[in-house]
Amino acid sequence: MTDSKARIAILGASGYTGAELVRLLVRHPRVEIVALTADRKAGQSMAEVFPQFAPLHLPTLITIDEVNWSGVDLAFCALPHGTTQQVIKRVFESAPHIKMVDLSADFRLRDPGAYEQWYGHPHQALELQQEAVYGVVELYRDDIRKARLVANPGCYTTTAILPVVPLIEAGAIDPEHIVIDAKSGVTGAGRSAKESLLYTEVTDGMHAYGVGSHRHMAELDQEFSKAAGRAVVPSFTPHLIPMSRGIYATIYVKTGPGIGAEGVHRVLSDFYKGQPFVHVLPLGQIPQSRFVKGSNMAFIGVVKDRAADRVIVISTTDNLVKGASGQAVQNMNLVLGYPETMGIDQIAMFP
Repeated sequence: MTDSKARIAILGASGYTGAELVRLLVRHPRVEIVALTADRKAGQSMAEVFPQFAPLHLPTLITIDEVNWSGVDLAFCALPHGTTQQVIKRVFESAPHIKMVDLSADFRLRDPGAYEQWYGHPHQALELQQEAVYGVVELYRDDIRKARLVANPGCYTTTAILPVVPLIEAGAIDPEHIVIDAKSGVTGAGRSAKESLLYTEVTDGMHAYGVGSHRHMAELDQEFSKAAGRAVVPSFTPHLIPMSRGIYATIYVKTGPGIGAEGVHRVLSDFYKGQPFVHVLPLGQIPQSRFVKGSNMAFIGVVKDRAADRVIVISTTDNLVKGASGQAVQNMNLVLGYPETMGIDQIAMFP
């Protein structure tokens, strides 16, 4: 981009990830939000939907069909899974100059067969699916810089991929023995009204869901298999816990001879040295979700297990920031040629 500000549209601004994009982008020095869309809430102001934006002058929410695409440089799609394919296809047909960062799952899987298997219907934009770049910046930074369409990863998958993929690539762990026990805050389920997300249904307890069938498994299979050069099928179980934000993944791995926790820690420390948004704690220190709340950081801890060849890796992110909107802005920065940390370098909100 030139020195002028990039013109940004946010599709689906009335949801949690849309609001988080607004929160991050209003302090970004090189962008201007020119369009915000919603469906049921079209015609309302952002302050009516999210009162925290009352002091700001933001565009009124409109429908996608009302967006003037000639005045947009990049759009974020924070729309429900299954709806984004046709939307992005139509936008590119009418305005091929636009860059897209998609926060849904619609373009994350490279294999059309895998998409159909996990999402229950054929992909509706196969040519774009093949074009999309999977947006884990720490793994695909150079490809993202050249992309027109970036598929922003899932929150669970980001939190697990960041520690596990470097370990697989380095041959430090056995790909046949990966167990991911992950917990998510309630915002991971979106903002729509659901009985299972009522306060009385969630508070004072926790529960597993999507056991053996959660769709994020497809992303884990894809990225772990790519790293290993062969099929890898990890065990993954997500849980809902009574907090608003956060992903907390406890990952159990088996190392090769003589590697142990020290070797795992060395691989991760070397891999993420100089990376702005991934922090590997000293060996034996355990991260907490509050360390990353509201920030684009991932904190990773490595702890010895009782058996010499078993290691516990703990990874935590904010599901709305590094797990969604913050990583999306990180991807935007690369696509537009801005410094990667611009607008998203805030420290966690603690206490």
